Amino acid sequence: MLLPLAHERVPLSLPVMKYLTSISALVVVTATLSAHAAGLAAIPFKTIDGKETSLAAWKGKVVLIVNTASKCGNTPQYATPEALQKKYAAKGFTVIAFPCNDFGHQEPGSAEEIQTFCKTNYAVSFPLMEKIHVKGKEQHPLYAALTGKDGVFPGDVTWNFGKFLIGRDGKAIARFEPKQKPDSPEVVSAIEKALAK
Repeated sequence: MLLPLAHERVPLSLPVMKYLTSISALVVVTATLSAHAAGLAAIPFKTIDGKETSLAAWKGKVVLIVNTASKCGNTPQYATPEALQKKYAAKGFTVIAFPCNDFGHQEPGSAEEIQTFCKTNYAVSFPLMEKIHVKGKEQHPLYAALTGKDGVFPGDVTWNFGKFLIGRDGKAIARFEPKQKPDSPEVVSAIEKALAK
């Protein structure tokens, strides 16, 4: 049996080529998903008290990210994420709120004012983060990764109380618009399905 010389090209059969192409595609998809999960978890942000953190701090949990405001028609939605927090926290769930003043200047308060408002009016126990921009030139990198042109769910957040669900593996798995209440069937169903994984 003659073996090909090192410099000679050996033609591959069609089934072998298809197999190798499939493997290559799978490797690319897997690498992309891994980079996405690692990418989101690695993006730094600050708590409302100014401490550095990231989604890596909630590794293995299901997270509902919400951009919030204290003077909005949607502000009563603070009550439902708190109810979800109490109902599912023991199963590995948390809400993370990002106060935002991008829409109608409806979150003008300082960090202390936001904390006081949330605790006094809604007894919020879930983590509050530093006020950020979720769109525009000063958009926070986390929201750029979620909603940017190359993001997981491209398209700007449209108003206060937009929601993103992050699975236990750190991947963004669902987006819900501001008018979709946190306790709506589609949101609760997505949370329960993510918690079951």
